[in-house]
Amino acid sequence: MTRAALFKFLTLLALALPVRGDASADLCEAAAIRVAQETGVPQTVLRAISLTETGRARGGEVRPWPWTVNLEGAGHWFDDRDTALAFAYRSYKAGKRSFDLGCFQINYRWHGENFASLEEMFDPEAGARYAAGFLKRLHAELGDWSKAAGAYHSRTETYAKRYRKRFDRFHAGLTDLPLPQGAPSAPAAPDRRLAQADPGMIRPNSYPLLQGGQSGARGLGSLVPLGGGGTPFVAATARRLGQ
Repeated sequence: MTRAALFKFLTLLALALPVRGDASADLCEAAAIRVAQETGVPQTVLRAISLTETGRARGGEVRPWPWTVNLEGAGHWFDDRDTALAFAYRSYKAGKRSFDLGCFQINYRWHGENFASLEEMFDPEAGARYAAGFLKRLHAELGDWSKAAGAYHSRTETYAKRYRKRFDRFHAGLTDLPLPQGAPSAPAAPDRRLAQADPGMIRPNSYPLLQGGQSGARGLGSLVPLGGGGTPFVAATARRLGQ
């Protein structure tokens, strides 16, 4: 085979092969599919939430991204977990508390005490289970997945409505997918103690998101306020970062 013929053959072969997205983007989708099977929350709802929260355009399509941090309204997409984790930890040390982490953008200020460490907040399946539990409770309250998605973001209708429009656009384009063989799974963080997906096991929402005037900020409506127990939580991350 001549060099030109070989080049043509390899080019045609490459075009015929299915194009896979970045493996990190696959983590969010695989977590959504697994947790949907566990909890009964529609996988299209979980996948649309992840796209709404972390989606970015790469290679002509919008994919979710697990190594995303939203710090006080500014989104940051990192290439890997360690870089994102280090950024979150530095932000905490600098006195920041309003930041959202991972595939489902779990808010540290309002939900951090339900996780053992910042690492666990970045874990796609841990985030998916926590998000699913919250969404089930909101759906039971509101009777509609779109409204539940809006309340997931904010209890303020102006912000919830704007969020729903983006969520609905993503959701309309999704169909159920099987869990692909060999789907990636992020390593589980140790000492898991977050709330389970069953809404009956989640404490009542007596602290709506942004209570106290932080209007328009991104993140989840508050199920649980953070008390003064943040030091052991962050210390666990500091030990793993060697700081």
